[in-house]
Amino acid sequence: MATPLNSPHRNSIRLFVPILACAAITAVGLPAQARAAKFPPLNTPATTEHIPGKLIWADLFTTDPDGAAKFYCGLLGWTAAPLDQKGKGYTVFSNDGRPVAGLAPRSENGGNHPSRWIGYYAVADIDATLALVTKNGGTVRAPSRSFPDRGYQAIVSDRDSVPIGLLQSSSGDPSDAEPRQGDWNWFEIYVNSPKDTSDFYHNAIGFDVAPETKADRKSDFVLSSAGQARGGVAPLAASDDAKPSWLGVIRVADLDKTLAKVQGLGGEVLVAPHPVEYGSRFAIILDSTGGTIGLVQYTDSESPSNNP
Repeated sequence: MATPLNSPHRNSIRLFVPILACAAITAVGLPAQARAAKFPPLNTPATTEHIPGKLIWADLFTTDPDGAAKFYCGLLGWTAAPLDQKGKGYTVFSNDGRPVAGLAPRSENGGNHPSRWIGYYAVADIDATLALVTKNGGTVRAPSRSFPDRGYQAIVSDRDSVPIGLLQSSSGDPSDAEPRQGDWNWFEIYVNSPKDTSDFYHNAIGFDVAPETKADRKSDFVLSSAGQARGGVAPLAASDDAKPSWLGVIRVADLDKTLAKVQGLGGEVLVAPHPVEYGSRFAIILDSTGGTIGLVQYTDSESPSNNP
């Protein structure tokens, strides 16, 4: 199995489960006239490459879309493009002109819930995958829907009720490459039973599963496909308020400079920056709307996967 390209944080975490400039969004909100933009395809031009199991998108579900857009554009230099999807507002984040994530408004009727990031994994046949999810004890939370220029996507829950997205791209999947600064670097799930969770993702989503062999890492299992590590499965911290969840990690150029912006943007540093494997540095933050992400900086090597 290849050494995970994007796993430098896995040695340390157990506590926590180009279109419209961001300034314009902050000043005027998400204007209706700006929502005429189309949902961008994952690849332009389109390809025929499909890599089932690869993380290819992420959505932030939040009751404060304006605040979230201001936070992530200010923190990471992303740009944000509001658009309309079947009568519902939606915002696409781009990193250096490439779409990398979305922002979906969440109704406040269900209570004061913090924001939540959900990652989407590529699948070759979304209907067949949904059938396997239910067969293996999961639940379909949002059934498959077709989005022009994007493909078919759905949201399901695993046996621990942790949501995960599925996306059958109509423009092909982004090729395997080292994540750029501002790109998603890794996703890891924290659960009560890593073995049972790994079995679910193997049987329902099709991941290859292998035990973590390095004693200095906290993950119990690694999820991979096409010879590349895609995510980790780690034991949940022993805490009364710890709940099973995914944690997404974004690569940044300078961790200290990025963290220095967090408080001024209304966020909070939850786990202070510290060294992790391959000479990288890692931290966890809370955004201004209650969403949690990790940040990682490569320090000793531009490509940690090349380290033995």
